[in-house]
Amino acid sequence: MKRTLLISVLAVLMCGTINAQQDSITTDSDGGRKKVAVVLSGGGAKGMAHIGVLKVLEKAGIPVDIVTGTSMGSIIGGLYSIGYNANALDSMVRVQDWSYVITDKEDLRNQSLADRRKQNTYIFTTGLTFGKRDMTAGGIIKGKNLAELFQQLCTGYTDSLDFTRDLPIPFACVATDIIENSEVDFHSGRLPQAMRASMAIPAAFSPVRIGDKVLVDGGLRNNYPADIAREMGADIIIGVTVQGAPKNAEALGGTMSILSQIIDVNCKNKYDENLAITDLHLQVDTKGYGSASFSQAAIDTLIRRGEELAMRHWDDIIALKKRIGIDESFRPTILHPLRPKVMTEKQHVTSYSFENMTPQAERFLRQKFGLNRKDSIDAELEQQLTTSMRIDLFYQTAECRLVPDGDGVRVILSAGNRKSVQLQVGARYDIEEYAAVQLGLDIPLKTAIPINTDITLRLGKRLMAQGEVTIHPRSFTRPTFRYTFRRNDVDIYIKGERDYSILYNQFQAEFKPINFNLRYFNLQMGLRWDFMHYRNKLGSESSPQVTLENEHFFSYRAQVDYNNEDHWYFPTRGVRFHAEYAYLTDNFAQLDGVAGMSEVSGNWRRSFTFGSRFTLQPMFYGRLLFGSVIPPVFGNTVGGEWFGHYVEQQMPFAGIGNMEYVDHHFVAAQLQAQQRMGTNNYVLLRVAGAQQTDSLDELFDHKTLLGAQIAYYLNTMFGPVGATLGYSNHAKKPYFFLNLGFEF
Repeated sequence: MKRTLLISVLAVLMCGTINAQQDSITTDSDGGRKKVAVVLSGGGAKGMAHIGVLKVLEKAGIPVDIVTGTSMGSIIGGLYSIGYNANALDSMVRVQDWSYVITDKEDLRNQSLADRRKQNTYIFTTGLTFGKRDMTAGGIIKGKNLAELFQQLCTGYTDSLDFTRDLPIPFACVATDIIENSEVDFHSGRLPQAMRASMAIPAAFSPVRIGDKVLVDGGLRNNYPADIAREMGADIIIGVTVQGAPKNAEALGGTMSILSQIIDVNCKNKYDENLAITDLHLQVDTKGYGSASFSQAAIDTLIRRGEELAMRHWDDIIALKKRIGIDESFRPTILHPLRPKVMTEKQHVTSYSFENMTPQAERFLRQKFGLNRKDSIDAELEQQLTTSMRIDLFYQTAECRLVPDGDGVRVILSAGNRKSVQLQVGARYDIEEYAAVQLGLDIPLKTAIPINTDITLRLGKRLMAQGEVTIHPRSFTRPTFRYTFRRNDVDIYIKGERDYSILYNQFQAEFKPINFNLRYFNLQMGLRWDFMHYRNKLGSESSPQVTLENEHFFSYRAQVDYNNEDHWYFPTRGVRFHAEYAYLTDNFAQLDGVAGMSEVSGNWRRSFTFGSRFTLQPMFYGRLLFGSVIPPVFGNTVGGEWFGHYVEQQMPFAGIGNMEYVDHHFVAAQLQAQQRMGTNNYVLLRVAGAQQTDSLDELFDHKTLLGAQIAYYLNTMFGPVGATLGYSNHAKKPYFFLNLGFEF
């Protein structure tokens, strides 16, 4: 698990360092030297420069007795105060996926494949609250992922604490109460919550509510809290700020620049007064970067600029040591090096307690995970518990806190508000189907046994309405019932030329008593009913592929899916695998009076990355149909960019754009080269070959299908945007495809 590995790495870095901050204030052993405070300003991503400055202070042997900070300065300062030295902080910020951390997206590792598909289908999701007001609202981002990250990074310091007495280095941070328009200084409380409140940028992040206070970013009242450091007993103050020069009228040309100026102007409160009491002020040049510059390149540059600035002040820093009362050879000692309780091994559990959860929810977790019998916990169980709280019990946030208790830990499972009804909106355009819109409604039912209802409506050339009910019992499976209506208007091509189009309605009901999810893995088994109501056929009357006689089918189905790819559309590592078996009948046993049709299909893809930008992806796939009766509506079709784009049995093939029928046995191999250009631009080259036949023993006696295509795509928040140009020896004509948005 990525985060457990991250914390383990940080623990090694902290325990191996000798130039780290001291564990407690020991003025007697230091000969009565003066107390030193480091004050870190707010500034969003620009605050990464603080880490570079801290590296130089450690190198110079400057003791740190007090840390204060605001916003990003509170995050860097808070972690520093509990033992994360500068090298550990450097490693931590570089390995984080900030595009995930600063959003409310679900961690892909904690989602079912169906939830991952939703996340990569809809461009907009919002909660619909009826009656009771959502007290977690108030910003575009609720900050769920930030809060969880702070909770994990502060392991061992998540309970209510006195920040002066209980932390290795005394610490304080600042927030703003927008009820009283007053400064709120955190000297105690829950450290992760204090850090989260201090950086709650108004409108961007939801405020933190504590009692009668509604807390937002502390920069609005005190963005550089040197006065607090002085009040805490600091004799020497070293301050780091990352604000740029005020913008003039010509520079205020856009919405973001105006918003940034408003924040910067408000952040001037107490600024000059606090600079006046600073002994060494280090102003980092962050020109070219903003509060949201969380890219890897920006983080690297900002940390380097902080380090370079501090090195230019090396003589000033060394001179400051004399004022502190120590000589140049002095190095802070670690009396009790911090070793966060990294859950690489099981820890003994003394008790489990539950916060903000119903008795039914508590009973659900106790029974599902056998907590009454479990006397130990590790990182895997912690993740399973919080995931189940969010996915099975529909809580918006979930925490698992470990509080030292005698010879073990007390496990506190804390839940946020229950999820409201979620409205999801997706939109796309391509040159074959033109515009399409998809709406989703996710309705969690707060019953004794959790039940989730999904309603989906697709508007476009292909109309679809679907309702799905999933039961979340305490057993391993999640039984699912789904009913779907599709109105398909499909064009059928033969060797690149449109031959006919068919309009039909498909009614489908499916019951899956076996629906087992385990992170990347999903197993489904069940029974399905299909009714085909053919409405119209236009085009060549000589084409024998489709009959207009209405028909119904019953099929037994089993499928296995595995997907641990790191990206839904442009993966650089991981494997995707799908295998399915279906037995099709019209009376539960036979098809047209003979044995039913059997379908065996599957696809496998793996990504191999060379360097940081180039990826090779071999893929093998196919679909084999067995039986004396093969209904045309379930026959093999190929074409397009994705599996199941127009009809569920459709398979992609390089160089074939539109949907074409192929023989009953079809197997293919594809190799894709993916080159990333810049941050979100991709060039894709595909080559593919396939064999098809109606008799399996003659599979390699027929002409090999060959195809190739090149594509350019830009990965945007609205989905992949780009174009494809291809050619195959089947159609024998160029194929061009333009796509805007997620596939659905």
